[in-house]
Amino acid sequence: MKVHVNGITEGQPVPEKFAFGVYSEEDHMSFGPNRNPEVSWEGAPEGTKSFAVVMYDPDVPSVADDANQEGKTVSKDIPRVDFFHWLLVDIPATTHRIPEGEDSDGVSPKGKEPGPGPIGIRGVNNFTQFLAGNPDMAGTYGGYDGPCPPWNDELVHHYHYEVYALDVETLGLDGEFDGDAVRKAMDGHVLASDRVTATYTLNPDLR
Repeated sequence: MKVHVNGITEGQPVPEKFAFGVYSEEDHMSFGPNRNPEVSWEGAPEGTKSFAVVMYDPDVPSVADDANQEGKTVSKDIPRVDFFHWLLVDIPATTHRIPEGEDSDGVSPKGKEPGPGPIGIRGVNNFTQFLAGNPDMAGTYGGYDGPCPPWNDELVHHYHYEVYALDVETLGLDGEFDGDAVRKAMDGHVLASDRVTATYTLNPDLR
């Protein structure tokens, strides 16, 4: 099974049009175009009954107290955790492509609805927790929202775009399910998978 993410090259920076946050000399960060990239796949094994798409960043600081704070930096040495940016499940076995901009085309303050979307069923990404304390942005963020790492992080972040071929038509998930729930539901049902990994940073010293 082979996954292609149009416009994204393995090991290279994510283009800004796919990012939630882009570098700003005045304010460190401003909203980006936040379009989901086109993802396509081929070579799924016989017996595939659905697909799932998972995009996540494994480099998010486990302690965010210093994130985006003037005069401080996020040390590259602190432990890191997974931050899910995109969860789509129950994608029909006949589907092999998600068009660019289909699941996100711009930043949506206060989020987007999870549940049935243009393709598959949307889970809840971790911007839901990250923005919970911001009264202008707090809400439930379903579907795709792109890279926006802390602008003072000493570490360049990596982004895994993954597609899974599954032996079930549905994972049985509904409501505001998260990345951990998707991983648990997929356990034992993955026939094949592939991923593309890219990088992103808002730290001008690392760009």
